[in-house]
Amino acid sequence: MEKARRGRAARLKARRIVTAPLPTPARAEGPPPAPDKVLVIACGMLAREILAIRQQQGLAHLVLKCLPAELHFQPQRVAAAVDAAIDAARAEGYSHIFVGYADCGSGGMLDKVLARQGVARLEGPHCFAVYQGAAAFAAVADADVTAFYMTDFLCRQFDAFFVRPLGLDRHPELARDFFGNYRKVVYLAQTEDPALERVARDAAAMLGLAYERRLTRYGDLAPALQAAALRRGG
Repeated sequence: MEKARRGRAARLKARRIVTAPLPTPARAEGPPPAPDKVLVIACGMLAREILAIRQQQGLAHLVLKCLPAELHFQPQRVAAAVDAAIDAARAEGYSHIFVGYADCGSGGMLDKVLARQGVARLEGPHCFAVYQGAAAFAAVADADVTAFYMTDFLCRQFDAFFVRPLGLDRHPELARDFFGNYRKVVYLAQTEDPALERVARDAAAMLGLAYERRLTRYGDLAPALQAAALRRGG
């Protein structure tokens, strides 16, 4: 009798062990992988244009992260800032990254960073060449050595980026000292906006320079973003 009772107890214990729920697997440490997106790390001066291209071309999988536009005037800081941004993006799980900078005055330092990181960038020496397109810029580069370029962004920010920091609102006579080596203002227009063109014309008059407008639209920026989008996962 005692032997039979012990046998039943052992069978019940075994049944409880077999039917006990399995433990929930522990989640892997670290951030979850980012969705299958392309992260564009770009100059803040290109933000509006990149977002416009994304909408026009239906590139919804492009994610934009902008670095401060002020780096445009501190090119020695661009390479380190982009390097840190790429590291941060990879820590967030992004594997498809494109850099929305040209060399932008970094003197090749940005290319050294991108070669080590295995990331591509916009081709060309600066965004003014990108907007005009490589071939068009090559045709005018020599003639534009004394050109002060403006874009839609720089028209919107002309007071904030030039007039007030240089004190031209208080001492307009200093314009010739700051811009004396230029001969013309060339407005590279991304849009047909009379208000922005008026800013560019007024800037040329204030600086005592000739004026020229070129409707470039987005130049090489659009195909570069399309190519980056197509490289996703490949």
